[in-house]
Amino acid sequence: MTIAELDAFIDREFPQVHADGRIYAIREVSEGCAVMSVSPQERHLRPGGTISGPTMMTLVDLAAYVVILAHIGPVALAVTTNLNMNFLRKPEPGDLVATCKLLKLGKRLAVVECAITGADGGDPVAHATATYSIPPR
Repeated sequence: MTIAELDAFIDREFPQVHADGRIYAIREVSEGCAVMSVSPQERHLRPGGTISGPTMMTLVDLAAYVVILAHIGPVALAVTTNLNMNFLRKPEPGDLVATCKLLKLGKRLAVVECAITGADGGDPVAHATATYSIPPR
């Protein structure tokens, strides 16, 4: 699926993603990879001036879903079965970028690895792995 097709699918099947406006954006889709960003708002910050864990977990879950759908097509019922997140350092307020890579894409399961950095790149602020269950066709 292309970025435009993925955006249209998410708009149609998961409009709740945009409850805060269009803060999530698909930046790139390539062979085995997808890059997404989030532009957090004030409500996504936690005390201490950092971006909340749930905001970063949502970014990872959505980016993992995008990289999988980019390769298998529009399967709304592909679901997260596991998400493991390691928070590595405090992200400063501002855009975050998740780069997700397919580690395995089978008939029933997909495994994805994600690194989250600030918009300027640099060292990752979080690392995650996600497993999705793919329904039978």
